[in-house]
Amino acid sequence: MNYTFFAMLASLLSLLAVTLAAQPPPVSPGPERLPDRVILTWAADPATTMAVTWRTSLAAGQPLLEWALADHGPLFVNNARRVAGASQKLTSESGEALFHSVQLTGLAPATLYVYRVGDGEYWSEWQHFRTAEREPRPLTFIYFGDAQHQLMSMWPRVIRMAYRHAPDASFFIHAGDLINNRSGAQDAEWGQWFRAAGWLLGTVPSMPAVGNHEYPRRGTTPKVVTSHWRAQFTLPENGVSGLEETNYFLDIQGVRVVALNSSEKQDEQVAWLDRILGENTQKWTVLAFHHPIHSSMKGQDNKALREMWLPIIDKHKVDLVFQGDEHSYARSNLVSGSDTQPGHTIYVVSVGGPQMYEVETRPWMRRSAEDTQLFQVIRVDGDRLSYESRTARGDLYDSFVLHKGQRGNKLVNGPGMPERRRPNAVAQPVRP
Repeated sequence: MNYTFFAMLASLLSLLAVTLAAQPPPVSPGPERLPDRVILTWAADPATTMAVTWRTSLAAGQPLLEWALADHGPLFVNNARRVAGASQKLTSESGEALFHSVQLTGLAPATLYVYRVGDGEYWSEWQHFRTAEREPRPLTFIYFGDAQHQLMSMWPRVIRMAYRHAPDASFFIHAGDLINNRSGAQDAEWGQWFRAAGWLLGTVPSMPAVGNHEYPRRGTTPKVVTSHWRAQFTLPENGVSGLEETNYFLDIQGVRVVALNSSEKQDEQVAWLDRILGENTQKWTVLAFHHPIHSSMKGQDNKALREMWLPIIDKHKVDLVFQGDEHSYARSNLVSGSDTQPGHTIYVVSVGGPQMYEVETRPWMRRSAEDTQLFQVIRVDGDRLSYESRTARGDLYDSFVLHKGQRGNKLVNGPGMPERRRPNAVAQPVRP
């Protein structure tokens, strides 16, 4: 039996799957008075605030949010408070819709609340959220690479399996390209992304980083992020002017999480990042952005971005850098500099969706994978940070532990399955 033939056939079938995935999705059903696309984010202190965003039709009445302390039974409704939200209209191929948002403030830290959204007649279900601790405490969060393609068929099992492995997760990080945004059915794709994650988005806050596929008109100047982004995500506006809600940072339980926009104004973010990291008093620092500093994909190299941002990352000894874009998996040891000498920072590239590219083995890589959908669970507890990358089956693929000491981080590589690489496979072309 000719193994090379079957390897080539498998690669061609993979190419066909990607081609089919690129076909436009059906037009999304129009919005109704009943709220949908409910999502939690933060725009300020995670210990005392929560932002809620949702969608309705234009027929909905005044946007309202009701909330209360969660109780063991239904009597919490007697103490529910009501607050009005703000609205903006957005027109897409699915028609006109209203996106509503409320920012709750003055909440108690480390407290479980219950809430619902609606217009006084049509309401969502009651859902829970928990505020963060005010001080450093054990923290769990989940990081996803690109979802992007076949959102209703291939991505749901990844985010659901992630939640099964980390039901205590305080938030999700999405490293860009949440949707594909190239088919002319932008709203339909967003609808699929929200349906794929379902109620999880209304219970676990998200910290999304913007990717190049969140820019619907490629090659235009100036670049303009999709109008859906700010309509449906309520995020901090503490970044570079002109990059509101695509460049920001938040502090949560001893971790500073910084979202960078790698698609535009990259040079303007250098001084901002230097200042934000220089003022940082948190024990751990995590960066999330879309285009990798160190590339894993065959024929790819983001040299200009690396030359701008890498000196700042090295200067401030960032702990973890989470990235997407290249539709494969790669993870470094503790490295520093463009020549990846022993250093302080671990870089990860990951993918959650089904579109896959070929990995080119490079010196900076400690682990890599092809044709593998993954999610990452990170747990922080004092001076110890543990990391697990698991496949869509939930199997452990890669892991390590960082111990923070006076001399910097100490890395202990953990168990994982053998590397998943294509034997003698035909290379897939670089994505357009």
